Amino acid sequence: MMVGIPGAKELPLPHKTPGVVANVVRGCLGNLVEWYDWFVYASFSIYFAASFFPEGNQTAQLLSTAVVFAVGFLMRPLGGWLLGLYADRFGRRAALTLSVTLMSLGSLAIALTPGYSSIGILAPVILVVARLAQGLSVGGEFGSSATYLSEIATPRRRGFYSSFQYVSITVGQLSALLVMIVMQSLLTEAQMYAWGWRIPFVLGAIAGLVVMYLRRSMVESEHFRRASAAGSPPGGLRVLLREHRRQVLAVLGLAIGGTVAFYTFTSYLQKYMVNTAGIPKPTASLIGFAALFLFIFMQPVAGALSDRWGRRPVMFGFSVGGMLLTVPIMTLVGRTGNPWIAFLLMLTAMVFLSGYTALSAIIKAEMFPTNVRALGVGLPHALATAVFGGLSEPIALALKQAGHESVFFWWVTGCIGLTFVATLVVREPSRGSSLEVGEVPARDSVVGGHVLSTVRCVRLLPNSGDRDPTAPSRDARR
Repeated sequence: MMVGIPGAKELPLPHKTPGVVANVVRGCLGNLVEWYDWFVYASFSIYFAASFFPEGNQTAQLLSTAVVFAVGFLMRPLGGWLLGLYADRFGRRAALTLSVTLMSLGSLAIALTPGYSSIGILAPVILVVARLAQGLSVGGEFGSSATYLSEIATPRRRGFYSSFQYVSITVGQLSALLVMIVMQSLLTEAQMYAWGWRIPFVLGAIAGLVVMYLRRSMVESEHFRRASAAGSPPGGLRVLLREHRRQVLAVLGLAIGGTVAFYTFTSYLQKYMVNTAGIPKPTASLIGFAALFLFIFMQPVAGALSDRWGRRPVMFGFSVGGMLLTVPIMTLVGRTGNPWIAFLLMLTAMVFLSGYTALSAIIKAEMFPTNVRALGVGLPHALATAVFGGLSEPIALALKQAGHESVFFWWVTGCIGLTFVATLVVREPSRGSSLEVGEVPARDSVVGGHVLSTVRCVRLLPNSGDRDPTAPSRDARR
């Protein structure tokens, strides 16, 4: 049983390559700022926890900031839903501008809020509201960004261009880490606790406002403009769940394994090196930074390979590699104290992980028609991230505490197995992709257990506006 949108005899959209790179850069810059702001909170929470919560036990203060972080994480599905609807109704550019604005306002609020000693309970209340806004923002950013990058890219290079979404995510993560390293070297610990922690949030807010301005000048995607001109209404949640259930389940399956693997190998693995392998914290941080830096360059390579070979072979490379190598890699990292071996093992994990991250945007976007694409990509991905991605580290630590740490390795393997199953049932998205046709989705019908998409194709003719090519010509009507 294959899930997808057949592309028989659809008319290709005309594409203009000039400006594609500039618009991809604008889209990725916003993604970078969003993830910088997201990781800054986690990185600097040890310094600002005492400012927002009553004096007392430091562990209790850190736990409070962690709970606020989790609340923001759980807001991501709501953001995927609301901003996905917004993107499908008002345009990708409008949704991307709104998402980075919400993130910037959240960062600015955190940076400027007085401490608990000054305004009392209002301090943690403002912190919670700011994180709610940022959770909505980052939840909606993925679907809107993935949709925009996939739609704006030139044919036969969609995998390459859309792979830069995770380039920007990783650069945002590295930027937050780099700012922390620089500030720790320039300021004393007392200064960091007193006011230094506010600086990275101010930087994030300023960067977000700059990107907001840049995004307002982005070109709206041709797919959205044509669907709007043809009068195709936005689908909404009811249409998505009624007519594209199989695609939604496929995105969930793809995202579960990929998200769990991403958080395991890019975030938790550094803590695992310290807690289990006994590698010193500064060394583990350096290993993680170096591996993440090289991970950036793997994205466009994997994306370009998917343009040549297809999405499914590359995604199979991730899922099969993940199922076979996760347990050996995690076991070996836990038993070695050699930093070089740990680095090579982490790098190996990231090689097969790039098979998912580089394709995460395009393989999902190609499953949906224009009127529900942002919602169809954003909502199930945000659900998988909030539930499975957010629980990865707590599950790992709980199993370690219980003395069954190796069970976590198999849990990650099982989640990646769901991605393998989803890849099996997904129709090759790059062939007959809805992104390669000027389609206006009418409805999906289920025939004999298979999803068949019924579409009406339109093409923009020179100086004639949007016109249905199947309609009789003016001469024929005469």
